[in-house]
Amino acid sequence: MSSNSPEPTETDATPCAYTEYRSADGDVAAELPATGADATGLESDVWDALYEIEDPEMPISIVDLGLIYGVSVAEGVATVDMTLTYSGCPAREMLTEEVEETAAAVEGVDDADLRLVWNPPWTVDLVTEQGKEDLREFGLSI
Repeated sequence: MSSNSPEPTETDATPCAYTEYRSADGDVAAELPATGADATGLESDVWDALYEIEDPEMPISIVDLGLIYGVSVAEGVATVDMTLTYSGCPAREMLTEEVEETAAAVEGVDDADLRLVWNPPWTVDLVTEQGKEDLREFGLSI
């Protein structure tokens, strides 16, 4: 790099084509943990279906674990915003496929689009009260 070239900044980085980026300062962080409590119609049905998916390592719903950031349904397509507990999660492929298949299987939904997001990052603060209770019953304390 020549002395006249500016130093690279974080904004110069090439984004990952498989990741939706969101600002941790945005509205998304304020609305988490998302539970679907206010959802109606097909969105509510998709949320209900997602509650049935358990984390592969613990008997806790991925919704109560705080992995689902949002659900919307438009023109027969369910869009699910989801994160993982960490980017190197070994269950990544299994969970993302199960979420897509589960959302697409809801009556009235023709297809599902999963958007894996990393910001805001997952923390234990995103676990719902029900999730914390489930984890305590499993023998883990938060």
